[in-house]
Amino acid sequence: MYITDDIIEKLAEQYGQPQSWRASMFCYPDEFEMIRASQKDGRNHDVTVYIMKADKIVVNAKHFYPPGLFRAPSGGVHKNEDFHDGVCREIREETGCEMKLKRFLLHTEATFYRREPGGRIITDETVQWRSLVFSADYASGDFNFSDHHEIREVSLADWEDFERFSHTMRMTAIGGFHYRAALHDRVRQILFGA
Repeated sequence: MYITDDIIEKLAEQYGQPQSWRASMFCYPDEFEMIRASQKDGRNHDVTVYIMKADKIVVNAKHFYPPGLFRAPSGGVHKNEDFHDGVCREIREETGCEMKLKRFLLHTEATFYRREPGGRIITDETVQWRSLVFSADYASGDFNFSDHHEIREVSLADWEDFERFSHTMRMTAIGGFHYRAALHDRVRQILFGA
């Protein structure tokens, strides 16, 4: 666990006190193991950034996303990496742009439970996860991203597009999509009260 409570406290001092949210999500075995495998070196987090470029949001899509589905970029800070350096590196790799963090919007603590194919929930197998969600201003860049292994496409979206993204995510059986849809909805509520 290398995004600690102390780091989160310092980020809140610098970028404002975020809203807190505890979530429970359910994943089928393959997805559950994929999330667990992403916790190498004790990683327990992602940093999600809503980057504003004029009145649009920078979004990206992974290779397995259906056409037209995007999300706000996110990634992990490496062990022993400065938080700001890590977030800027991830955003550069996943979007090809530079940005400036603006506001700490949301701190989530999620518990992912393993769901068996028949629907039974395994309550003694969990993965604990944190998402630190920020708003940011676009600074520069041409969207020529470098992480082609993970990212298929970068685009710009309107806030209204996120309703469609959330709906598409919820129509799947992918727990991570349901989690992302809930994050989208919470950020919209924080920013617009709707």
